[in-house]
Amino acid sequence: MSAPTTVRSATRRLVGLTVLRWLPVGLTTPITVLLAQARGLSLAEIGLLFTVHGIVVIVLELPTGGLADVLGRRPVVVAGAVLHLASCLVFATATGFPGFLAGILLMGVGRALDSGPVEAWYVDTVHRIDPAADVAPGLSKHSAADGGSLALGAIVGGFLPAVLGGSGAQALALPYLGAAALDVVFVVAVVRLLTEERRPRQGSVGAAVAAGMREMPATVTGAVRLSVTDGPMRLVLLLTAVGGVGLVACELLGPVRFAELAGGRDDGAAVYGTVLAVSFGVAAVGAMAVTALRRLLGGSTRLTCALLFAMGAAAMAVLAGPDVLLVAGAGFAVYYLAHGSTWPLLSAVLHTRVDAARRATAVSAMSLAMALGGILGNLAVPPLAAALGTGAGFLAVAVVVLLGAVACLALPRATVPVGPDDALEETGHVHPGA
Repeated sequence: MSAPTTVRSATRRLVGLTVLRWLPVGLTTPITVLLAQARGLSLAEIGLLFTVHGIVVIVLELPTGGLADVLGRRPVVVAGAVLHLASCLVFATATGFPGFLAGILLMGVGRALDSGPVEAWYVDTVHRIDPAADVAPGLSKHSAADGGSLALGAIVGGFLPAVLGGSGAQALALPYLGAAALDVVFVVAVVRLLTEERRPRQGSVGAAVAAGMREMPATVTGAVRLSVTDGPMRLVLLLTAVGGVGLVACELLGPVRFAELAGGRDDGAAVYGTVLAVSFGVAAVGAMAVTALRRLLGGSTRLTCALLFAMGAAAMAVLAGPDVLLVAGAGFAVYYLAHGSTWPLLSAVLHTRVDAARRATAVSAMSLAMALGGILGNLAVPPLAAALGTGAGFLAVAVVVLLGAVACLALPRATVPVGPDDALEETGHVHPGA
């Protein structure tokens, strides 16, 4: 297929590829923890798997970017999709921790490979068609397709075991087989739709990977330096890490909690898939509506963030509270609403603390903070829940999030850019751990 000739056609391809990329992820999200438990893994072991995934993605993000620059976007995206397909098959057939570890390693490498090339292809394509074109509308549709496909996948993946499979681990593995089939469709779509003008290769693939590895220490060092020398930015990174801990609690303990309330893993998967889909939706709505909330609170960023963090802490406490399915579902959705609403405000504060020359490093610092919070949560929450119950795990995280609400009061009241060329950016990205 030839390259797109209009911005609209390029945007259609971006949206289509985004849906096909994230639908398989949404399909497996509701049942990942339940399948691992059904195959004999403890919550601590599952938390360790999530930690390994996060570390793999962080370590390989920059080197795989160098690989995409050398080989082109399409082959790297195809490689990532093939690895995700392989990971789904491994998960579906794994019978113990070693099998799940192999699957999570494949999934992590695949995620690192395809974490940005499609979006980069879109921006390059639009600028080739019209150098003056605004890519923001297309990227907004990209974000909507991302959230929508995750929500749809979560609903289907949650109900699939109960509808088709009966009960047990075999039924819970069905969404992974469905995801593998969708990955095949995604690979075909990438080969046909992600057309690019290849640049002459400069150097070997090994040299590109090595260059990416050499850049990573400098990026991490720069992020640490920024976070240490600037108080508001340091606070933003701390609050971002707290958000990561909260999301991990939802991802790890949520499936277990809803399985308890629904009376079994199969019904729990269906319930959790529905709750997760609703939560994705309300998080996106919250991100769009938070600036209106801030206006109602007199334009105070610190007060708005403190209120949202307090709301998130209350939602966590509700998840630990009454054994009522509807109440727990509401608590889960409210936490995602609070998290999704807070993200764009924290991002806006971050952008006011750096100039254009250091913006990419600052964004990397925020991503690393979220990942680090997730890793700490993966290591701490499962042992606590295993020893004292899921309710205790949720309550412990509620305390952490409540402390984050107090810390929010030290944020700047307003978001004023540090330089005249730095426009305020209040765009948020909602990521439940896919």
